[in-house]
Amino acid sequence: MRTEFKHPELEDKEIIRNFLQKEHNRNCEMTFANIYLWSRTIFPLKYAIVEDTICFLSENEDHAVTFPVGAGDKKKVIELLKEEWKKEGRKLKLRLVTEEQFLKLQEMYGDDLEISYNRDYADYVYETEKLIQLSGKKYHGKKNHINRFIANHPNWQYEPITKENVAECIAMAEEWGIKNGCDTDKEKQQELSVTIQGLNMLEELDLKGGLIRAEGQVIAFTFGESVTDDTFVIHVEKAFAEIQGAYPMINREFLKAEAAEYLYVNREEDTGSEGLRKAKLSYHPAFLIEKGFVTLGD
Repeated sequence: MRTEFKHPELEDKEIIRNFLQKEHNRNCEMTFANIYLWSRTIFPLKYAIVEDTICFLSENEDHAVTFPVGAGDKKKVIELLKEEWKKEGRKLKLRLVTEEQFLKLQEMYGDDLEISYNRDYADYVYETEKLIQLSGKKYHGKKNHINRFIANHPNWQYEPITKENVAECIAMAEEWGIKNGCDTDKEKQQELSVTIQGLNMLEELDLKGGLIRAEGQVIAFTFGESVTDDTFVIHVEKAFAEIQGAYPMINREFLKAEAAEYLYVNREEDTGSEGLRKAKLSYHPAFLIEKGFVTLGD
């Protein structure tokens, strides 16, 4: 009997989370909110529970699946899926394989196994305290931008996102979309759609959000969630780039208010954008989480 994969629904939240929390995986994509939101737009996903593990199937990437997560026998699960894929005339391809998972695969199948990493999808992970304090020479530029923001907007305010102010964040996101050409760029349009859906579902998805006001108007917002007991992941961060210091300000104030107890913060990947890569590197990541593809033959 073939493994039945199904689309993740809101009522599946606790089931999926229970599996994800069984392993210490800081990968930004291994959170329910990320899976739920993105599976409805750019990256259609399905999941299946197999032998007390959970696997996620990408319908975009040659039916690649994630490494099994959970307490069950992972090799048994992989072998089962290999046989199913073989009957369909294809080799099993594993996606989002971390370095730790690859080492487990080598234990199962030997050192001849190869992994293909894509640098564009490596997660940037930082020490939370360093992003809050911004101490030392290497953060001097960030501090200057924040000081300029405070000087230009002495009445600025930080607020958690609530039912009372979320509509202002949605309006700001829509304005941000217009300024950044989302109406003519399909991928940007989809990303904006995910952002707005996330704002509308903060409570249902157990997301934490925060905003910055200047002159009473929302000029930046962000939201995220914990991915492990020591790591918080930032899923979305938007600010008006023309307002000097808006981005470093929302980054610092949100972490200070909502994520200071976490050792690390995962600020996701750069997707190959040169500007985004430069910005993420400028915050000096503690390490990157590389994720790759592994193809398993006979």
